[in-house]
Amino acid sequence: MNEFLRQHATTVVSRLKAGEITPFDCLDALEARIAEVDPKVNALPTLCFDRARKEAKSLMAKPVAERGLLCGLPIPIKDLNDVKGVRSTQGSPIFAERIAEQSDVLVEHIEREGGLVYAMSNTPEFGAGANTFNEVFGTTLNPWNRTRSAAGSSGGAAVALATGMAWVAHGSDMGGSLRNPASFCGVVGMRPSPGRVAVSVFSKIDGTLGLDGPMARNVEDLALLFDAMVGAEPGDPLSLPKEDISYLAAAQAKRKPGRVAVSRDLGITPVDPEVAELVMKAAKRLEAEGVIVEEAHPDFSEAHECFQVLRALSFATGMKSLLENHRDKLKPEVVWNIEKGLKLTGAEIATAEAQRGAMFRRTLEFFKTYDLLLCPATIVAAYPVEQRYLAECNGYKFATYVDWLAIVYAITNVSCPAISIPMGFTAENLPVGLQIVAPPRGEAALLGGAGFIESLLGLRDITPIDPR
Repeated sequence: MNEFLRQHATTVVSRLKAGEITPFDCLDALEARIAEVDPKVNALPTLCFDRARKEAKSLMAKPVAERGLLCGLPIPIKDLNDVKGVRSTQGSPIFAERIAEQSDVLVEHIEREGGLVYAMSNTPEFGAGANTFNEVFGTTLNPWNRTRSAAGSSGGAAVALATGMAWVAHGSDMGGSLRNPASFCGVVGMRPSPGRVAVSVFSKIDGTLGLDGPMARNVEDLALLFDAMVGAEPGDPLSLPKEDISYLAAAQAKRKPGRVAVSRDLGITPVDPEVAELVMKAAKRLEAEGVIVEEAHPDFSEAHECFQVLRALSFATGMKSLLENHRDKLKPEVVWNIEKGLKLTGAEIATAEAQRGAMFRRTLEFFKTYDLLLCPATIVAAYPVEQRYLAECNGYKFATYVDWLAIVYAITNVSCPAISIPMGFTAENLPVGLQIVAPPRGEAALLGGAGFIESLLGLRDITPIDPR
């Protein structure tokens, strides 16, 4: 592998700003790496290097000080967000040949900060399901073991990072879609608080379940991208103004937390014993550093019912017309979710919203005692890729294709920022992620704490790797 591709994104941006390299050097290195590696893993099925080089030429015409925070750093966009002039399929046969006429607000924001879009990363159809496969592009494979799932729905982004086909990547998350693939692929993914990252709105204008966020190979690189993603946009009525802080500086500060809670299962899900053991091992490392560590978690007892109802509602709101006009082209799981949403009663929706509010208030109270909450990011390591989803864990059989994701969607319910960082390996040498959770809008504290824990665990540079 080209040693240039192993460098941290922060280093690459520093070199871009110093004039030691150009964006064209970055694009050339990535294009060569993708040609070598992507046929083995299928992470970046749509490439747009001509567009990226055109944008790079325009960027290079500006003074360095005006090239944005990323200054020409290339980035792949998940194939759920439109990039003008690029094939944007959402992983669905319905849109298999669609060329986007306008970029998503998120993409425009990244490009204003000097990000160069060179590829679209693979995703399940409409991001539904935590295993990255679709009928348009096929299946993305885990580079640690290509017989295993890369998780999802930001699986293409995670695999691109893990194999040196990206320095940073965009992803999105409703039921853990940034955190799950980060865990399975040995990289870092963060779901931010609602409003931090603006996106284009097409249906529900105040949705807070599905959010966009950053992925990278380490916490500092992720924070660099996050700095370039945040900020208010008129096209997103929930978007928040940029804070007067640097998230990269917060990550670099590596702030040791004073008191943390740790939980093997959040009280709501089975967990593979090997994964639970790795979580407790990480907690003991913190305890040895003088951090107060206690086994505790908020009461998430309504998490399953609440998330299932509100998730189904979001599917019905956003995809009712697709079911009516293209039912035969939708995968069964998507059909089931839309139909479930359309059958909901007002009473069911009201109950779910009340449950979410109650869990949110209990979580706020919980974080008056604890700086951070630690738990697994996934309840297992990567499972066989031919399985559409994880059907069973530790003897427990799941009722639906999303039930195994409770460890992450419980956190989605309460709008807390959460990050997955590598915490260790199973006996099969598969990486597993530690989920670190902070209070709502606590990204600076989250990144500072994650930076500290990452340095403590010593797994910052386990990627990039060649596919195995």
